[in-house]
Amino acid sequence: MSIEMLTYAALGGRLNISPQAARSLTRRLRLPRFLSDDGKALVSVDLAEIRHTPRPRRGRASSSALLAAKIEALKAEIARLETTAADHRADFERERERADRLAVELLQATAETTAAQEVTARLEALKAEIARLETTAADHRADFERERERADRLAVELLQATAETTAAQEMTARLEALKAEIARLETTAADHRADFERERERADRLKVELLQATAETTAAREATARLEDEVAALRTGGQSGGSVDGHGQAARRLGHLAASIVEADRKACR
Repeated sequence: MSIEMLTYAALGGRLNISPQAARSLTRRLRLPRFLSDDGKALVSVDLAEIRHTPRPRRGRASSSALLAAKIEALKAEIARLETTAADHRADFERERERADRLAVELLQATAETTAAQEVTARLEALKAEIARLETTAADHRADFERERERADRLAVELLQATAETTAAQEMTARLEALKAEIARLETTAADHRADFERERERADRLKVELLQATAETTAAREATARLEDEVAALRTGGQSGGSVDGHGQAARRLGHLAASIVEADRKACR
């Protein structure tokens, strides 16, 4: 005897059933249950004492086939009961007609005044026959009522089985529609994903180009400021009256400045 503390999932894994089935089995067997520190339910169980065989799962196709077979069997049973009820009804009508005829004969025999003893004996026989016929008619009537009630129950079962078949067909159609909708949404999501990837790559390229343009603009501004300072220095030097060499150097520096300005403008235009 080995008692273990198992969760519903662990118990279901040991018994090869689902956690819900393990929960139902625990309630049915009234096994002791406790709460662990983390709030999970634990079952005190001795697996050697539990004899549980999981039921095989039936597929949708087998369920539909069994349901269709049950419907056909119910239809055949209803047809048989209707035939039996018709036979009992015919017997009942014949027995009632016979009882009517015997009643007429009884009246006729009563009206006769001759052969009193024979009439009395015949009357007794007729009374016994009438009693027997009434008993038989009551039995046939009871059989007829039972068969009719059974036919009504079978008709109700047939309607329920037909409704279940219709519901199963509608559920199957709805599942197929949901599968088609999921496939369409997956295709749309894949298309949106591809568009997103293309737009992200484009945004990355634009970001790189923006950074390059910003860097070039900053460099151009710095070159412009530097050129403005040099032009101001050249103007100051020209006003103070420098030598010829100084004027030549100033002209060369102005040429370099002009070339730098042109290069900076070209980079800024890019």
